Amino acid sequence: MYEDKELQEYRDLLQPPDHFEEGFDWKTVVGAIFIGFLMMPGSMYLQLVIGTGIGPAARWVTIILFAELAKRAYSELKQQEIFLLYYMAGAALSTPFQGLLWNQYLVQSDAARMLGVTEFIPAWVAPAAESDSLIERTFFHRDWLIPILLLVGTQIIQRIDQFGLGYALFRITSDVEKLPFPMAPVAALGTMALAESTEDKQKSWKWRVFSIGGVIGLAFGAIYVLLPTVSGLMLMEPIRLIPIPWVELTGHTEDVLPAVATGIQLDLGLVFIGMVLPFWAVIGGVIGIIITIVANPILYENGILTRWHPGMKTVDTIFANNFDFYMSFSIGLGLAIAFIGIWHVVGSFRKSDSSKKGSLRDLFRPPPGRGDFNFWISIGIYVFSTISYVLLCLWLVPNFPWIFFIAYGFLYTPIVSYITARMEGIAGQFVSLPLVREVSFIVGAKYFGYQGIEIWYAPIPIHNYGEATVNFRQIELTGTSIRGIIKSEIVVFPIVMIASLLFSQFIWRLAPIPSSAYPFAQEVWHLQALNTLLMQSSTLEGSAAFYQALNFVYVLAGVGLGVIMYAILTLFGLPIMLVYGMVRGLGQTLPHGHILELAGALLGRFFFFKRYGAMWRQYAPVLLAGFSCGMGLTGMFAMGVTLILKSLGRLAY
Repeated sequence: MYEDKELQEYRDLLQPPDHFEEGFDWKTVVGAIFIGFLMMPGSMYLQLVIGTGIGPAARWVTIILFAELAKRAYSELKQQEIFLLYYMAGAALSTPFQGLLWNQYLVQSDAARMLGVTEFIPAWVAPAAESDSLIERTFFHRDWLIPILLLVGTQIIQRIDQFGLGYALFRITSDVEKLPFPMAPVAALGTMALAESTEDKQKSWKWRVFSIGGVIGLAFGAIYVLLPTVSGLMLMEPIRLIPIPWVELTGHTEDVLPAVATGIQLDLGLVFIGMVLPFWAVIGGVIGIIITIVANPILYENGILTRWHPGMKTVDTIFANNFDFYMSFSIGLGLAIAFIGIWHVVGSFRKSDSSKKGSLRDLFRPPPGRGDFNFWISIGIYVFSTISYVLLCLWLVPNFPWIFFIAYGFLYTPIVSYITARMEGIAGQFVSLPLVREVSFIVGAKYFGYQGIEIWYAPIPIHNYGEATVNFRQIELTGTSIRGIIKSEIVVFPIVMIASLLFSQFIWRLAPIPSSAYPFAQEVWHLQALNTLLMQSSTLEGSAAFYQALNFVYVLAGVGLGVIMYAILTLFGLPIMLVYGMVRGLGQTLPHGHILELAGALLGRFFFFKRYGAMWRQYAPVLLAGFSCGMGLTGMFAMGVTLILKSLGRLAY
């Protein structure tokens, strides 16, 4: 993995600066308000309509607007101020109350009734299906008081928690072990592009590339999002030149490819994502899809995929295949990848160059000006947050064995977090041990007498803080002081909570969720509910459905295939990322976006890379950021028109 050429190209994109600044001032406070009350509703709306929120676009729109205002005020935005706006936009778009929208659907869903779990969903998750609050579609009801208070409490702990073990691991892997974190520069480059624009360096390649992506995003967003939204307000049926969320082809191919979900997602953003993702990861995903296209008819003919029948569309086909085979098979693949990740971490200790490492003294001597706080404070934060989670779980699920909560927080979490931190630092890959949480719940039910599904909704202290190390590396690369990040968290939290509650309420009152007004949610939420509740039924008495779906032979087959693929790749010296891509393709996720991702990867590799050389590695993420910005602008406009006209319609009656 140390010799992977593609990873080496990502490692050397940026070096840490010598000077750090907080970047926190009145501009960032106004930016937080702008993000929470103008960008958040648009993101929530797009998530329900097309399945993707504004995402990075909210960040870029905010930064561009404030940069232009600064110019007209004969001022400028520093790079650190821009990164804080970028950071706060990401925090603001978490929309915690959108989880309550999902919960209200889950408690009323056909999937819950079909699997017989409706009565077991606790009242602190969502009110019972017969509650007046669900009929009136409102969160401002006493039945929602406990779920809302619980949500706010866990959010407070999470905000504090990110400066605990994640920060400690960053100090260990970055300051002491000097790992390169190859993917961190990708996110940092976008903010640096806009920092150049605020200094009026309009000839900068970054600003030019960003503008090209923005224009493409505006044009595509006008057709993909704006046209169907505005036409749906004026006509009986919306005009959709491009189907949302995908073109359904399963019914046309079922005779030739039985038990195969076919279709294509015509979202141009997937092409740009394919350009940014590592090439071999995309190729691996396509290979995984091809394998399933070949294997599913064979599995169907041999009586393994028994629940599929002609007439099923994508959602039903994927769930039926998951139930019969792919849930167990994916567990095995995940275990194989986890074993490979652990193996690489162990190997990295032998291969790493000790001459480039720091010493344990560096834990207590961080770079000057970076805004670091004492290492032991981060450990104290981790202990405090973990104990808080444990106490909450003991209160919400008193019948579940308490020893599990201790093991989650103080044994499993630090081990898997350190493994992931090293994998992120070495190869830019996230490590997850599959089904640790789920298996422990099932063990608690089978051997400790627990019955119920409350444990699935409890805030148990299973976390993977390894990914947080990448965020701290991005903060360092942009020259932003950690103290500025802490101040921004204090400001943005109340704004996020208030705005998220108000707009979740408003969007829910406009139309039931899901419904035809929100096509992606209407199409996909049923599949997500089936998969979620099938797993949760495993801790109920007589949970035959889950155990019918779990097959240990298929689990072992997944482990075997994963290990064999890795061995072959290692033997022939092929890129490791091919394995991760194949696992993604074999996982029976929605496959319809892989075609455009492949198109983007091929364009990037064989056209743009040949034309622009190594600089294409830096062009691609900036181009994607610009496209996201253009899409975000059209999405925000569509959201504004919808909310205004529908609000006027409600007021008229």
